[in-house]
Amino acid sequence: MTPQPNPEVGTAVKAADRAHVFHSWSAQELIDPLAVAGAQGSYFWDYDGRRYLDFASGLVYTNIGYQHPAVVAAIQEQAARMTTFAPAFAVEARSEAARLIAERTPGDLDRIFFTNGGADAVEHALRMARLHTGRPKVLSAYRSYHGGTQQAVNVTGDPRRWASDTGTAGVVHFWAPFLYRSRFYAETEEQECARALEHLETTIAFEGPSTIAAIILETIPGTAGIMPPPAGYLAGVRELCDRHGILLVLDEVMAGFGRTGTWFAAGLYDVVPDLLTFAKGVNSGYVPLGGVAISGAVAETFARRPYPGGLTYSGHPLACAAAVATINVMEEEGIVGNAAALGASVVGPGLRALAERHPCVGEVRGVGMFWALELVRDRETREPLVPYNATGEANAPMAAFAAAAKEAGIWPFVNMNRTHVVPPCNVSEAELKEGLAALDAALTVADGHVA
Repeated sequence: MTPQPNPEVGTAVKAADRAHVFHSWSAQELIDPLAVAGAQGSYFWDYDGRRYLDFASGLVYTNIGYQHPAVVAAIQEQAARMTTFAPAFAVEARSEAARLIAERTPGDLDRIFFTNGGADAVEHALRMARLHTGRPKVLSAYRSYHGGTQQAVNVTGDPRRWASDTGTAGVVHFWAPFLYRSRFYAETEEQECARALEHLETTIAFEGPSTIAAIILETIPGTAGIMPPPAGYLAGVRELCDRHGILLVLDEVMAGFGRTGTWFAAGLYDVVPDLLTFAKGVNSGYVPLGGVAISGAVAETFARRPYPGGLTYSGHPLACAAAVATINVMEEEGIVGNAAALGASVVGPGLRALAERHPCVGEVRGVGMFWALELVRDRETREPLVPYNATGEANAPMAAFAAAAKEAGIWPFVNMNRTHVVPPCNVSEAELKEGLAALDAALTVADGHVA
């Protein structure tokens, strides 16, 4: 894994990208994408031979790292045997992937509808919920992200929704618990939980319970800030849903498949949803794949009534073969346990030690390989290091932090005033300590912007 510099090729790759590739979520003339030459394990490198420890896991999906040989071999074997086949047929890789996923989902979520990724998993889960209940509305939280397609971006609670939100999607947003920036004037986790549930209960009452098909929540919100809910909150939401005949949809696109030190984060809270969405870590992003795990009651709705939805590439054999291999690798190599153990023994203590040294760190929170540092200008007032949804000069402090992290040899996941620590779930202790040292250097730069 020694990067070999080849700047001429890198220049050509970059030129073709800038001439022809239209990048997501970006002003095209204001971005400068890194040309990547290769990746292995927890690292990737550019054409100048510079190597980065990937503390972002791509977009929080390379849960087993890059180029795991067993998964690469499984994709190659499947390609030699059957590269593709229509979704209406029973195919070995598809059937086995569904079986392995169903074995790990909570409760009776035993039927798997495959999609191409997380956003369309959310689209189909909400369609199923509306058809099952005959109700039009969906409730979702602010400080959430559920995908970029039309329904998924409307249930999203961050600014990426704004340009596509016409107010006609049947979506109502509410505040979920987040003690550090409480909307309920809470002082303890118990208060935050109780008041957030009261707020949700009131929202349901004023919207009309008989109009609400589903409540969708990220089990642990990801891009919005990695905010583990307080004890009892998800159980409380489950009770509200049961009381009013509302379906609970948990979005585990980012939190699932070992990221939180469990197969699914719902297991941390002993809550079983009616529908569960997944993607990303199901095959470490090696081939696009997502899906919806469906409860028996919802599946029964479509036992003799056709489900009006599908995708050409649903359960694509290459993607499913990658999922089978990934799940087996995670079992055989103890990757879920590794995320839990090193999260508790290395990442958590390491980040808390950084917080003690750096006044820019307002809060450390997370579990497994799913952590966030809240960066602030003032610990007392909790003023964010940059304003909400800052761009340009207003975002300069976070841009300086990110640049310092890359200079120190890690690729960070930065969103608004936070940096997330989300390395592969099979990262080693030595790699984590290398990354924490690099974060230490980058946070020193952020300290320079503390009031």
